[in-house]
Amino acid sequence: MTDSNISEIQPGSVDRFQITGNTSDANSKDMSAGITDFRYYESIFSNSITATAVVAETGFESDGSNTSPSPGTIDSLPIRGGEKTDIDIRDSENNRLRLEMYVNRVRNADPGSQQDIYWLDFSSKESFVNEQTRVVRRYDGRIDSSVRDILTNVLNYSGTLDIDPTALEYNFIGNDRKPFKVCTWLAGKAVPADTSGDDRQGSGIGGAAGFLFYQTRDSMNFKSIDRLFLNKRFGIRNQTGVRKYIHNNGGKVRGYDGNILKYSIDRDIDLKENLVLGTYNNRTLFFNPVSLDYVVRDYDINDQKDKVDTAGRKNAAEAIAQEFSNSPSRIMTSVLDVGTLPAGVDSTAQLEKWKARPVEPNYKSGESLVQAAMRYNQMQTIQTSVVIAGDYSIKAGDLVRCDFQKLDGSSAKEINAESSGIYMVANVCHKITPSESVTSLGLIRDSYK
Repeated sequence: MTDSNISEIQPGSVDRFQITGNTSDANSKDMSAGITDFRYYESIFSNSITATAVVAETGFESDGSNTSPSPGTIDSLPIRGGEKTDIDIRDSENNRLRLEMYVNRVRNADPGSQQDIYWLDFSSKESFVNEQTRVVRRYDGRIDSSVRDILTNVLNYSGTLDIDPTALEYNFIGNDRKPFKVCTWLAGKAVPADTSGDDRQGSGIGGAAGFLFYQTRDSMNFKSIDRLFLNKRFGIRNQTGVRKYIHNNGGKVRGYDGNILKYSIDRDIDLKENLVLGTYNNRTLFFNPVSLDYVVRDYDINDQKDKVDTAGRKNAAEAIAQEFSNSPSRIMTSVLDVGTLPAGVDSTAQLEKWKARPVEPNYKSGESLVQAAMRYNQMQTIQTSVVIAGDYSIKAGDLVRCDFQKLDGSSAKEINAESSGIYMVANVCHKITPSESVTSLGLIRDSYK
């Protein structure tokens, strides 16, 4: 871990922390004065948002002029799980984080005669609804349309949906699986539609593949990995400039949004693991159960050149010796989805569709499945953790630019071009205590320089 100027950390403010009881005669209580530590989490690898609060109660409460005895909130409210909590916190730059969370559990309670200390774990309402609902019916058509239908009509999500259009059609039956599981499963099959309007070779089917399904504070997201990285070419993210941070062991630098206070390189490259995963080169055998034949598909990461958007110019294969990437290091097998669930409004139309093309697969796995698997591995080639002064506007899936200095003996520090550049925020933790407000970012990158 490399440290910078920690004195830049400034406190934020917990303006509201209102917990409302579940019973008809229950009260609500603002616990903002008792919050000693609050942490909020988002991740592109998580279907729901979560939070944790440490609460310290002294047994007294004040209305500003008088202090009176107050019973413990756990039993007086009471808190038994599922209580709605309205949270409003802000960092030192007045970026607000407004949340509607629900109590998942109370843990690590340390009761005392003068002070009660306990932890409250929170999750989004959707994470609880997901446990109570199932996807049961058949879905036809484009994958993005099916995901939208499931989130709207099965999960009953009424917030914002940020869903990238997909190119492939896929017919499937829910089979009583939970909504989050189905959407995550579909993310591995999705290919972005060619809607970029740029001059890349191979956008859409046969080009980029792989989606992410995750939740942020204000939306459910079904996003193409390629489209997330594509934003860096236009220099925008959600209509604002890509945030820029620098690690310089000094004060704020002009042209940057802030300093990196701490950072660590969690993973740079793991050649053996990448070979096991087939990140650079792999072979897949696709078995056709109708013709009892199989098709061999060899895939090289260099096939993605000019087809996908990466954070840097050099992909992972270009950074290692060619002898380790010029032959398949992983062999996979897959059964083609042939003769199942043909499209059509009724059984007659479906039968006619099948008769016209009896050997056409329901899903073109040979054109996308392998590439999607490689893309998931590639996007995590470089993993870096950084800590910055609290910036509650940052969300999972955002892009940031980080500049790190070269390690040399000169007093004039230069930027390390290899490790500096565009990163994606894979994980974010916004933390606030009475003395500080910080944001921890887990960053990933799919390429070098």
